[in-house]
Formats: sequence, structure tokens, C-alpha cells
Amino acid sequence: MMHGFGNKDIMSCCGSTRFATEMVLVGPFSSLQSAIDSARDIWWNKVDIPGWLEAFSAHPRIGDIQALRTKFSSESSFCEGEQSSALNSSNEHILQELAELNRQYEAKFGFVFLVCASGKSSAEILSILKARFRNRPIMELQNAAAEQQKITELRLAKLMSVNSQLSSSAITESDTMQVEKATNPTELSTNQNLGSSTDNSSSEVTEKLNPAISTVANLRPPITTHVLDVTLGRPGSGIDVALHWWTQTSPSAEKMSDGDENGFWVPLGKSVTNNDGRAGPLMPTSNKIQPGIYRLTFNTGTYLNRTNSSVNQLEGVSGGFYPYVMIVFEVKPSQVSEHFHVPVLLSPYSFSTYRGS
Repeated sequence: MMHGFGNKDIMSCCGSTRFATEMVLVGPFSSLQSAIDSARDIWWNKVDIPGWLEAFSAHPRIGDIQALRTKFSSESSFCEGEQSSALNSSNEHILQELAELNRQYEAKFGFVFLVCASGKSSAEILSILKARFRNRPIMELQNAAAEQQKITELRLAKLMSVNSQLSSSAITESDTMQVEKATNPTELSTNQNLGSSTDNSSSEVTEKLNPAISTVANLRPPITTHVLDVTLGRPGSGIDVALHWWTQTSPSAEKMSDGDENGFWVPLGKSVTNNDGRAGPLMPTSNKIQPGIYRLTFNTGTYLNRTNSSVNQLEGVSGGFYPYVMIVFEVKPSQVSEHFHVPVLLSPYSFSTYRGS
């Protein structure tokens, strides 16, 4: 089934005129994933900064529902749905603080504070706003653009779902795979995700041992990561990243990952960090994840050799002390509905990590 949209439809997803024009030109789309592919390419490679600012201005301030209903009536259902968690968890004090800090944010950066509010409480949004308020303008412009892209993808999923319901009483199997992202809890298809790949030799095992469950169109895998080069003060781009899952079930395929008598590391997905230092999807999008132990592996040695940081230049050496960085962490049974963002702060002779948002 092909999904074709007009300029008004796309503008309800992203308020940039250039973005909407380009999306209409490359449509129609055979699936949600093809629409997202095009949206990401257009947003990051064809829309300029004035286009970004135009899109930002199409958003009401978070918590400003009266403005949403009057000024943005054409997309109120989208905005209210995205902000529902925040509104339901808010109180008068938090809303007042959000409103005041939003005004300060606009005065500092020149555009409305933007965050993908879906699933976030008002307290979480306030915490994010306070943290981002300390950023430099250029960094915050990138942050806002990244949040706009998340919102656009959520709205594209809703738009295509509505379009499918209107066009047919039954969604085809192909479209179901794209919109719902593999409802089979034993299926792992990381090579269908942007920026990720899975070794074909291990596909049989990963299908049996997939830790991602209850896959839905929330457009975010349960585990994500990014790398920041703290020596150079910029994102760590072009770093190979791999995600593994620890299991005591013996793999049956060849070329599986390392292990010992107690268990095995099963590969789930691979990616490369982009210009923002963020890795692409390492596992399917889902609202739940299997409890257990996971490992993120970063090929930091190749990156440090390539960047040849200022510290190495001063000391007359190349590369760094850590050729690889491995982060092992545990998802407990009580945390299966949570999202795990595990960044790395990297320098040639040290690294640190934390659980982010």
C-alpha cells in the first residue's frame, strides 16, 4: 500500500515549509520506514536553519494548552497527545515554573523550548529544561532540531496509521511490520532499522533469544547511546558500536560472540555514531525490554587514531589508552518498561558513563 500526503498533512507533522515541500516531492511512501528515511534525510541535509526555526515556531510552549487550542487548532490532537503525560502529572507549581523557565529559555536562545514530551512527566520535562538551559546556543539549536525530528517521526506514524485505516479495513502484512515493528515477541530484525546491521550468521539465534518484547511504533529502541569527546568538546562521530545480551542458552549458530562456561554474549545489533555522536538503532523499537545483562562495545581506538586529539599531539603519540570501551549494565525485572540511554564521555586516557534520559 502506498501512502501519499499533501503539504497540509506533512505540515501537521513538521511546521517547516521546506520540509513539507520536499516530503511531498519524494512521496508517496511504501511504508513508515521509507517515510522516516526520507524525513531524516530532508531534515538534516536539505532544511536550513531558518527552516528549523520555522518548525520550532509551530509548537506551543509545553504546558500552554490554551495557546495550543487557539493558535494550533489544526494539530491540537497531535500536540495534546504528545503532552498528555506531562499534563496529567502536572501541578500548579510545576506549570508556573515551566512557564517562567520557558520564557527565560526563549529570551536566551530565540526559539521555544522543544522536547519530545511523549511519555514524560511534567517534572521530567522541567528537569530537562533546567539542564538544557545551561547549554551554548549552537548546542541547543542541535538539541532542538533532534527533538523536532523525534516529534516528526511520532506524528508520521500517527498520520500513516490514520491513512491506513481510512484506505483499507485491513492493513497488509508488509505495512503491519512497518507500523507495529514486529509484534512477534521472538523476532529481532535489527537490519531493518536505520544505521544498524546484524550479522546474518547469527540471525537464527537472535530470533530465538531476542530481548525486545511488545514492539510498537514508539520509534525508539529501549537501549540507546551517544559519545561525547570531552577533549575536543564535540560529539564522537564515526564510532562503531555493538550491543550484546548475556544469556545462558547455548547458541546454535557459528560465529557467535564470546562467552564462557556460565553463558554467552549474543549480538543484537551494530551501528555507527552520526555527526551528533548518536548511535542508530541497536535493537527494534519497543515499549518493553527483557530483564537481563547487556553490553555496549565502542571501537574507541580507531576513532582516537583518526581524530588525533590535541592531547596526543602534545605528547607525540597517536590513539589513546583504551582501544575499546565496554559498558556492562543490568536491566532489572522492575525496569522492563523503562528506557535506557547509556552515553560515554571519552578522552584518550579516561572515559566515564552514566544512565541518561
